[in-house]
Parts: sequence; C-alpha cells; structure tokens
Amino acid sequence: MRDFAYHRAATLDEARALIVNSGSAILAGGTTLLDLAKCQVARPAQVVDITRLPGLGDIRADAEALHLGALVRMAQAAGDPAVRAACPAVAEALALSASAQIRNMATLGGNLLQRTRCAYFRDPASYPDCNKREPGSGCAAQGGVTRGHALLGTSEACIATHPGDLAVTLVAFDAVVEIGTRWMRAVDFFLTPGDRPDREFALDPGEMVTALCIPASEAARRSTYLKLRDRASYEFASLSVAAGLERAADGTISALHLALGGIATVPWRLHAVEEALIGQQPTSGAVREASLLAIQGAEAREDNRHKLDLAPRLVQRAIEQLLGEVA
Repeated sequence: MRDFAYHRAATLDEARALIVNSGSAILAGGTTLLDLAKCQVARPAQVVDITRLPGLGDIRADAEALHLGALVRMAQAAGDPAVRAACPAVAEALALSASAQIRNMATLGGNLLQRTRCAYFRDPASYPDCNKREPGSGCAAQGGVTRGHALLGTSEACIATHPGDLAVTLVAFDAVVEIGTRWMRAVDFFLTPGDRPDREFALDPGEMVTALCIPASEAARRSTYLKLRDRASYEFASLSVAAGLERAADGTISALHLALGGIATVPWRLHAVEEALIGQQPTSGAVREASLLAIQGAEAREDNRHKLDLAPRLVQRAIEQLLGEVA
C-alpha cells in the first residue's frame, strides 16, 4: 500500500470536486477499499472520506417507493422494518452478504460499487494480464480455472462475474440510482465489459452514488432472494436469484420480476422468463419450461458448466416458493 493524501469532505460539492481528480478513491465503510489496497489493485493518490456527509444515511418508505441513502449500513438496512416490509428480497440479500462484522461497517453505496472477486483480477503479482486492471493487457482467466466466472454478458476481453447480492435485487425491481443531480436505472448503472472491462459503472468523473430508490409494488412486497454458495456464510454467490410476483384475481401471473446473480458480468435481468409467464396460469409445467429461458445465450466453460443446470432450477424454485406464499 502506498502513501496517499486524506481529505474529509464536509459537503457533497466538496466531495465531488475532490473525486474529479484521477487517482481519487471514496472512503465510506472502507471494507472494499481496504481489500483492494491490500492486494495492490487499488493504489489511490488521495482518499476522500464521505462518512460525515449529511442526509445520506436515511431510510424512508412511502406509498411511492423505498428510499435508501448511500451511507446506510448493510446491517441497518437488512434489519429495518420498513425495508423488510417494502422489499423483503433486499433485506434477505443484505443479510446473506459477507460477514456480520462487514455488514456492520459496509455502506449500501460501497456495496453497489464493489468490484469482482475474480482471482486473476485480485492477484496482479501472479497475473499481470487483466483488462479490468490494465486495458489491453489481456485476460488471464481465459483458458484458466473458471468455476466462478460468468456465462452471460461476457466478451473476449473479460469473463469476470459480478459479485453483488444487493445489486441483483435492485435490477430485478426496477430500482433507480441517485447520482448527485441525476437518476439512472440500476440496470443501466452496471456495464457489461465489451472491449472496456475497466469501465464497470456508468459514472462520470466527479459523480458519486447518493441514494437508491425502489418503486413500491405488490411484487416487491412479496419478494424473495435465494442464494447458493459453497459454504453457509461469508461467501459470494455461486448462483442467486431475486424474485417477486403478483397474481390477478383469476390466478394468472400479472407481474413478475426476476434477476440472476453469480452467473453474469452484471446483475442479469430475466426478461424472457418474465414474458413467458406474465398473463399465464402458473402450472408446474409452465414454470419449469419458462425457467429454462434463464440461460438463454449462456456460454459455458468446462469449469462452470454446472450453472446451466443450476440456474433454471433455482429460478423455478423461487417462483414456486412465491406462488405458494400468494396462493
């Protein structure tokens, strides 16, 4: 870790002015920044502390939406009654993330901006070729061990999986991200690698996440988050799904929200599955057949081929669980 300048911002405008500078890093909970600095991926010239900024630590739910400030701690949001009532999937995703110690420190904004857990990305000493770290250098993961790598949204330049849990729920439920004076749909906030894997978020210089907003809906209120992982705690998803649905008076599915985690370079919205079931009677056969569309377009490698079977099964399980709850 190299020496760096430290600034504590007193206002949003001051923070934005400081982070315009190349080589700046934001300090909130610090859990991700410390990780990246220790493995020599992050080497900021200056760190901008935003922990004292007013108005970014609030949780508010009304008839229109659930509002979450960027400095709300993960544990705080996971246990908040308003969050649990407005969108249980968000609370569940946060409770299943990281460890209790990290959840007590990490903020929602920082969680949204966490970077991939790709072992090749996080070990520059052993694997200097990484387009996400050094554009144009190559991708060491190509041809390597890829059990935890992506099947969807990949490119020749990068196959790293998006690591988030919260982000999957935000994409599933049409959340928007507040970035200073503008708002952006969560699905547009995360960028697939293409030929620029180093650009992961649709943020311009000087911009920072200030809040998250999840529109109120019956599907969000009747939602869930399922996560498969190699061990029971402090582990990233091998596969996950955020799901919520509504049923009409005649029993048909009137609204369906689905997104996958642990399988793509970004949180992956399952529009094809949704479209196949909306307006339909959710018979076991219909749900099973529609769930197979979850892996449409997937490009598996030998090490991660198991996800081709797991993903449809997990989607089907989530839908059936919700159907049982709303029957």
